[in-house]
Order: sequence, then C-alpha cells, then structure tokens
Amino acid sequence: MAFLLGAVAFVVALLVSVMLHEAGHLVTAKRFGMKATQYFVGFGPTLWSRRRGETEYGVKAIPLGGFVKIVGYTPLEEIPPADRERAFYRQPAGRRAIVIAAGVVVNLVFAFLLLMVMAMAIGVRVPGTATTTVRSVSPCVPASLQAECRPGDPPSPAAAAGLRAGDRVVSLGGAPVADWAQLREEIGGTRPGQTVPVVVERSQNGQGGPAAQRVTLQVRLASAGGHPFLGMTARVVGAGYERAGPIDATVFAAQAMGRTLGAMGEALGGLPAAIPHLFSPDRGSTPGGQVGSVVGATDVSGQIFASQNTWQDKLVLYLSLIVSVNIFLGALNVIPLLPLDGGHLAIVGYERARALAARARGRPDPGTVDITRLLPVTYVVVAVLIALGLLLILADLINPLRLPR
Repeated sequence: MAFLLGAVAFVVALLVSVMLHEAGHLVTAKRFGMKATQYFVGFGPTLWSRRRGETEYGVKAIPLGGFVKIVGYTPLEEIPPADRERAFYRQPAGRRAIVIAAGVVVNLVFAFLLLMVMAMAIGVRVPGTATTTVRSVSPCVPASLQAECRPGDPPSPAAAAGLRAGDRVVSLGGAPVADWAQLREEIGGTRPGQTVPVVVERSQNGQGGPAAQRVTLQVRLASAGGHPFLGMTARVVGAGYERAGPIDATVFAAQAMGRTLGAMGEALGGLPAAIPHLFSPDRGSTPGGQVGSVVGATDVSGQIFASQNTWQDKLVLYLSLIVSVNIFLGALNVIPLLPLDGGHLAIVGYERARALAARARGRPDPGTVDITRLLPVTYVVVAVLIALGLLLILADLINPLRLPR
C-alpha cells in the first residue's frame, strides 16, 4: 500500500510540475495579448475539458506531459485573418523570448522554493558520524555496490564469518580502527579473496559496554564491482535535521540546485557509455547508469514510501525527487534544439541578431526563419528522444534501479 501511495504521489507531482511549466507559457502569452486556444494536461483522447473565454482547459488520457496551443507559434500554421495580429510569430522578439522561457523559469523557481521550504520546515540534514559499530550485515555479495541481492548470489564475507548487528569492529587485519573512515581505508587496502582477522566487541544485548567480549572472526573478503567487499553498514550517531532561517535556506537551495545540475550533467554525459549496461546487474554503478525514465522515477518514489526510513527521511527524499524532476524539465528545455523550448529560443535569438546585422548594413529586416529547413533536424531529435525514452522505460521495467540501503 505504501509503495502504491508513493507511485501515485509521484505521478501527481509530475503532472503538477508539467502544469506549472505550461502555465508559464500560458500566463505570459495572455499577458502580451497573444491568443492561447488550449491548455491541456496529458496527451491523446480528451477526458474532460471546459472553455473559459477563448481558451479550452482540460485533461487528456495519457498523463505523460501537457501542452499550450498558442496561435501562430510557428509561421507554418494557417491563421484566421482575425487572429493574425495576435499570432505568436508576429510579436516582438523580446515578448516571444519571455513566453518561451517562462516555462523553464517557473520550473526552476518552483524547485528553488521547494528546497527553501524543505530547509525551513523540515530542516537541513546533519549527516552525523559513522561509527565502527555494525548497523546491518549484507546477506550476499551483490554484482555491484548499488545492486540488490539476487538468488544465487554468494553470502557476504561478513555474513559467512558470523558478524552481527551491534558488533563494534576494533581492528581489521591487525590494524586498529577508531572510526568508520579508518575501517574503510583498511578494507580498501585489502585484496578480494584475502582472509583477514577482524576483531569485534560483542555483547548479548548488541549495545556494547563493559560486558562486551572480544571475538576474532576470520573474514575472506569478496569483490563487488571490482572493489573489496566486507558486507556491513555502519551505525550512525548524531544524525538528524536542523531547521534553517530564510537566509541559510536560500543559500542551501542555491547550493542544492548547483549540485543537482552538476550531477545531471555528469549523468547525461555518461549515459552513452552506460547504455550497454542498462540491462546488467551493475547498471547503477555509474552516474550514467542511474539515469531513468518516468517509470523508473515512479518506482523509486514507491520505494521511498515503502522504506523503513523515518518520516523526515521519506519526505526529504520524495521532495528531492520532485525538485530533481523540475530542474530536469528546466535544464532539458534550454537545449537549443527543436522541438524543445531552447530550440525556439535559439530561433528568436538568431532572428534578432540577423535583423540587427541587416539594420547595420542599411538593409530591411529579413523576417522570420524558414522553419521548414530545420524540420529534418527536428525529426532526428524527436526520434532520438523517443528511442532513448523507450529504452530507459524498458530498462526500468526489466532491470529497475534500487534505493541504496
């Protein structure tokens, strides 16, 4: 039930994000006197619609996006004589640029405000300190550090050696470890297949203390994705959330958006190399392999709601997912290729630059760009986007990404 609730919550949030994007186009177009005849959520057959003034508002059957129909968005449309002066392509370049960019701006502003609300209402997460006490033991050696256990996977070194939740690791391979960083360093300095003694403090109640006894376990390290693998997670102390004031929340939101954009750029840049691994167990081992579709994001939202995390963790993860969706919508649409908003914006910029150059030479304005010359490129872009989308949907259905445990 929790998983279904999370999936539905994501679909609703996605539709709201799309509605906000299209509302940016609609409101600015109406503000400048352009004629918008339709504002719809979804595609395909119409489920419901209502006309208010000259605009029809409605919902269509396939909830995978939305659109606003502005009369004369391209010079290729047939426009009734009565609407000719209100056609989009006949408006000044500045107004057209604002209408085109408004959707992107709305998504980015929404993401920014959502991050600020998160920081002030829920708080900024304080990571706490990872200790050498075992929080949980992995039952298997996964194909990669991000993969889940599957039938046939061998038992993890920690599970095979008898390591338990609540054990505190004192030394590994004869080297004392005082914190998680030292323990990770010692694990990284071993070789997969090497057997090392691991000394732990163990008590009956799993809490350590004076009654704890020292136990030496012989652990044969494995390899997960080419890295030495022990198979334990650390208990973290001091973690929590601290609410921020408006100024700190603003800084947090700006930094979070910068990190998200950087991570998206890295992931999209690595996507071509990750395509051969989309259907393999190590899919999530690289940023490119973590790129998913709407189907994958819906599944991740369901996982968030069904997880054993605290309500703060669940809410922050869910809202962070919505923030990422809005930043992605904004970033995707600034790419200067048709049919994306960035492509239309690039055309407006080119027309304006060409008009200024003609004026400097004493020549008349050459007018609008012949968009038919760009149609072959547009068809290629659409085909690539559709093919990539279908491939990612298939990967998310067959080999879904999983939240880190």
